[in-house]
Amino acid sequence: MPKVMAQAAGSGRQRGRRVTTSLAEINVIPLVDVMLVLLIVFMVAAPMLQKGVEVNLPVAQRSQKLNDQRIYVTVPLSYRKDQRVYLDDEGIPLTALAERMRQTMSTATEREVFLRGDGGVQLQEITEVMDRLKAGGVERVGILTQPGTTRSR
Repeated sequence: MPKVMAQAAGSGRQRGRRVTTSLAEINVIPLVDVMLVLLIVFMVAAPMLQKGVEVNLPVAQRSQKLNDQRIYVTVPLSYRKDQRVYLDDEGIPLTALAERMRQTMSTATEREVFLRGDGGVQLQEITEVMDRLKAGGVERVGILTQPGTTRSR
């Protein structure tokens, strides 16, 4: 609303009206309308983000199931005699371990293997197996142990 300002009476001049407009006012109504529209849009979109969108995936006759199981390689005490390790329950010669791991890692989502070794196996033998695993494309090798009793020193 325009402001009306009156001149002082003691100046001897005629009283006149001066009209000024104020540009410092913010029209809040359109701002509230925009905010309400954004609130409604986010209220409608939020449940869709939590549930996701249902999709009917195509079906293939020769598809393979994803391999989400952990891969265990076991180095038994008989490794010194026959140079065989066990991939899960299958005995594999050390020379074929790298190729077998390449085949296994082609379908694996995570390229990690857990290595189990007998207590009597030497560190050099474990290192040879780890080298073959790395040559087969394994990114991380974890060594499994059994929890023992704690000793106080």
